[in-house]
Amino acid sequence: MAPASQTSKVNGGGMLIIWDFDRTIMDEDSDRWVVVEMGLTQLFNHLRQSLPWNCLMDRMMEEVHSLGKTIDDIVSCLNRVPLHPHVVSAIKSAHARGCDLKVLSDANQFFIETILKNHGIYDCFSDIITNPTFVDKEGRLRIFPYHGSAVLPHGCDLCPPNLCKGFVLNQFQELNLKDVQKQVIIYIGDGGGDYCPTLKLGEDDHVLPRKNFPLHRLILKSATPVKPKIHEWNDGEELNKTLLQLIDPVEA
Repeated sequence: MAPASQTSKVNGGGMLIIWDFDRTIMDEDSDRWVVVEMGLTQLFNHLRQSLPWNCLMDRMMEEVHSLGKTIDDIVSCLNRVPLHPHVVSAIKSAHARGCDLKVLSDANQFFIETILKNHGIYDCFSDIITNPTFVDKEGRLRIFPYHGSAVLPHGCDLCPPNLCKGFVLNQFQELNLKDVQKQVIIYIGDGGGDYCPTLKLGEDDHVLPRKNFPLHRLILKSATPVKPKIHEWNDGEELNKTLLQLIDPVEA
């Protein structure tokens, strides 16, 4: 969990912005970044069809440890991840305007937190909901599924077994109903796992799918009505502009 930061509520004070991480906050996939940078592509491809994704990444971290690589080596690898400067700007701008920012990702806690801290935007997020991690007594990074650890299995046929983002979104919405000022939700994502929560958003909410990525394609062919307002984006610059128009239309 990222610590909540104190900020004055400006125009965006009634908005909850939920960010996917891979191919949304960062242009690439954080798991694959580490696999490639650590020289594990061949083993990864060999095991890809025989292990669930979380188990596969946990196995990759076992291999990293067996090669004599340390947690500091993993941090150094993650610190080489570039973020689009306009995405960083969008996050900082939304936070400064009093929006509540959360990460909801199928990556993992250690990778996400390390990258956000390196780019100086960790404190912009009040929560990071993802697959949990810890470093064991041998110094090996362990990765576990969100569902099936502290959270019960979800039973959703739209989502992978390890994380139903729609389940998490429902929890946010239940808390939202108790607030005096109901928050408008802005959901930003790219992948198939972002489709389930998109279907749970209301007419006053917004979804920002990355153009020509799985979420965008699923929305376009959806047999189930998609209620939130849809705003497509291609890259960090377009995302920054679109988000600013939603949270601060006067300044945009």
